[in-house]
Amino acid sequence: MSHSQTERHPFLDDLTDDAELVSSVLRGPVIGRDNVRRVVDAVGTFYASQTPTFVQNVGSRLVLEYEAALSGGEKLSASVIVEHNPDGSVPRVSVRMSPLGAVLSLATGLRERLSKQLPETLFL
Repeated sequence: MSHSQTERHPFLDDLTDDAELVSSVLRGPVIGRDNVRRVVDAVGTFYASQTPTFVQNVGSRLVLEYEAALSGGEKLSASVIVEHNPDGSVPRVSVRMSPLGAVLSLATGLRERLSKQLPETLFL
């Protein structure tokens, strides 16, 4: 989710030190605030546009849905579930994306961009 420098991000600003990110574009979880931020920021660079379609708090979770167009032209739909601790910190984020073609395109881009910074076993 893109954002300006002056507004708070829906979850990146509140990640715990040991936060976990799971996503359709990765083989396993990404662990740690800096690594989660690195992946989310990298994903944003592949978007030509992003349009929120649903945002709602449900108990301790924030549910976000959005449509995006990748810079290669593929259309993508995403559902994000952000888990909050009682203090407002975020220990876990789950991102599910579709369709498969766009997911694979995004996964390939992430591998190319981040394979030297994160374990190779994370990438599709």
